Amino acid sequence: MVSPLKSPLGDKDIQMADNSFSDGVSSDSLEAAKNASNTEKLTDQVMQNPQVLAALQERLDNVSHTPSSYIETLPKAVKRRINALKQLQVKCAHIEAKFYEEVHDLERKYAALYQPLFDKRREFITGDIEPTDAESEWHSESEEEDKLAGDMKNKVVVAEKEAATAEEPNPKGIPEFWFTIFRNVDMLSELVQEYDEPILKHLQDIKVKFSDPGQPMSFVLEFHFEPNDYFTNSVLTKTYKMKSEPDKADPFSFEGPEIVDCDGCTIDWKKGKNVTVKTIKKKQKHKGRGTVRTITKQVPNDSFFNFFSPLKASGDGESLDEDSEFTLASDFEIGHFFRERIVPRAVLYFTGEAIEDDDNFEEGEEGEEEELEGDEEGDDEDDAEINPKKEPSQPSECKQQ
Repeated sequence: MVSPLKSPLGDKDIQMADNSFSDGVSSDSLEAAKNASNTEKLTDQVMQNPQVLAALQERLDNVSHTPSSYIETLPKAVKRRINALKQLQVKCAHIEAKFYEEVHDLERKYAALYQPLFDKRREFITGDIEPTDAESEWHSESEEEDKLAGDMKNKVVVAEKEAATAEEPNPKGIPEFWFTIFRNVDMLSELVQEYDEPILKHLQDIKVKFSDPGQPMSFVLEFHFEPNDYFTNSVLTKTYKMKSEPDKADPFSFEGPEIVDCDGCTIDWKKGKNVTVKTIKKKQKHKGRGTVRTITKQVPNDSFFNFFSPLKASGDGESLDEDSEFTLASDFEIGHFFRERIVPRAVLYFTGEAIEDDDNFEEGEEGEEEELEGDEEGDDEDDAEINPKKEPSQPSECKQQ
């Protein structure tokens, strides 16, 4: 019977060899070797997991199929031609900028055609003139329904209307026209405080003035007020400066004119009527004598009229903090909304019809997105807003800040 093979060294000899090996190697090196061995074993175990391998392969596939990685694989001659295409694209952006400059000129031309109608609108609102019967004729759906109600009903209605008309008040113009618009539009009502309301009831008109030919692109909002107990200005202004040229650092981001800065005006408040600040009382104790005195000081107060003291865009290369960026973007959005929607369609925001149209449009957009969801060939379309740029002269009633 063959005996099992044995090590040429006995157990005792092996132990001595281990001790001898340990004496020649530091404990840190041994520990590092053990950790490396454990890490290698763990890596082997992970790489044998099919889920891990699948996730890793998917990530590698995604990386390999990105546009930038594809471009990197192209020959130098092809890359050279792509660079030439980019130069052409930059030239296209500059041509597009010229297009928007001409659009601004066209806006200025048509603003002059709209203005006589807006002037008459103001006269109707303030009651300076009364519309003629022809000018005030408007057939609404409710009137058509009344026609179909029948002769008998009409006789009763006419009699009631005659009695009501005799007692019905006849205020001048359209009271609180612009103030009602502020209340109806969420974007504006959020800015209005309770103590702003009596002032806004004196607002008689809002106008948009475009920059003159040859001047930097801009537009001015003019808020015209009747004499009131709050400030002496008859007009408050807000100027929005614009840029319509590709950014040198990133020309491909150009999508049309954008508002880049704005200037307000100084409001000449009457004594004790400034709603943009509030007075607070604070007690102070004298360190030596221990006596207490009460002092008053003014601190900023939330108000719509802070709209005329806007945050300035950073022009010295320093970036604004996140809150300031948001505030500035909101200001630009409000200015654009006044110019594009409120001023041209004021009566529809007064009646609420424009607000209903806006709501329906937004719902339609969302519904369309839901239908296109999952359709790989569906394209998302963004509507680029066109904005204008210049610093026109300010009305004498309001000093530029």
